[in-house]
Amino acid sequence: MKKADSHAKKTETGPVAPGTMGATAATVTAPAISNATAATAPAVEVTPEQLADLKARAAKADEHWDRLLRTAADFENFKKRAARERHEAAQSAAAALVHKLLPVLDHLEMAQAAAQNTPGDKLAALQDGIAMIQQQLKSILAETGLEDVDASGQAFDPMLHEAVSQLETTDTPEGHVVQQIRKGYKMRDRLLRPATVVVAKKPAAPPATPPAA
Repeated sequence: MKKADSHAKKTETGPVAPGTMGATAATVTAPAISNATAATAPAVEVTPEQLADLKARAAKADEHWDRLLRTAADFENFKKRAARERHEAAQSAAAALVHKLLPVLDHLEMAQAAAQNTPGDKLAALQDGIAMIQQQLKSILAETGLEDVDASGQAFDPMLHEAVSQLETTDTPEGHVVQQIRKGYKMRDRLLRPATVVVAKKPAAPPATPPAA
């Protein structure tokens, strides 16, 4: 009985059969390979605090990007607004200059009118000279965009005309300009000075004559 037990133990611990040799070797070496891989490439663990910090950084990056886009848009609007303001300032400066020259133009027109009513060869030459100056000045002002506001015979327009009085007449329709005292001027679409005018008014009806007694 003891011999049988001894023989069984020898069989269990004896040489391994060739067919089972590979399986045993594979079983032995597989854990060794896995351990070597784990040793060369350790897994990176992210703590909740680190994850929260990464999310906060990403949110800040998005916020900074949005701020950059808004700043770029604001700068583009600023450039357009600055260009528009420069253009308007240039127009205002030109309009102010032209407004100062308007009295000179008025004086030339009055001098020309006075010269027309005075006979004489010398006055005729003076008239021609004044007319040339007036035309030269008008040409210069026209280059800047100055235009006359001629109200003669036109319907009264409070946007372009300034009425100083009314005149009862039947020759001109009521509400129309019967006399232009002073020309108006505008520079492109901007009114520099309204035309000073007298507006026609329908004559009042004569009082009714009482019937004879």
